[in-house]
Amino acid sequence: MQNLEQARFNMIEQQIRPCDVLEARILDLLHHVRRELFVPEDKKAMAFMDMEIPLGHGVSMWQPKLEARALQELHIGRGDKVLEVGTGSGYLTALLSAFAGQVTSVEIIPELSAAARLNLHPFHRENITLETGDAARGWGGDEKYDVIVLTGSTPVLPAAFQNSLNIGGRLFAVVGDAPVMEAKLIRRVGDDVYETVNIMETSVAPLQNAQQPKRFVF
Repeated sequence: MQNLEQARFNMIEQQIRPCDVLEARILDLLHHVRRELFVPEDKKAMAFMDMEIPLGHGVSMWQPKLEARALQELHIGRGDKVLEVGTGSGYLTALLSAFAGQVTSVEIIPELSAAARLNLHPFHRENITLETGDAARGWGGDEKYDVIVLTGSTPVLPAAFQNSLNIGGRLFAVVGDAPVMEAKLIRRVGDDVYETVNIMETSVAPLQNAQQPKRFVF
């Protein structure tokens, strides 16, 4: 147990703080939501490493610093309605739900959704709704959200996500093709007005069925 806590402490001090994540409530949350409980049994030793952790089905958990940075950039509050595209292990879902009013998390792979439900069960969070389906190009029809997070990358960001934001809403997405992608924060400031900030370069596995750019065919 002592080794686990030391590894958690090292993750926060050596990976997350150097990534400019300094918000006290986030650093505190990372101590309390136990990342090792969301990692596949045979990958427990990797729980606090600065790397993506494969979950199977071509899906991976983000690096800890990307999870923490996304959380900080989104400035989630109790009144916020959140959409997470790609539940994965449920770890980021747990982090989001600690600050949000309501989190809807959509996972295309039923086995991962079922595993995430088991991982989240001990937390007794009443504000999480897990859905199974393909949300790579949008979700919920005319439903509006204050925060949207895409946990897989997308070569092209579908307009449906911006359109699903409330005024003042924030979208965190990793956009581009491997090996270099950009984590972006997009804020809706008016009906047709958006502000985009490039947060950091990174590279994460793509969403299944992510929208592709139109390719020229000669």
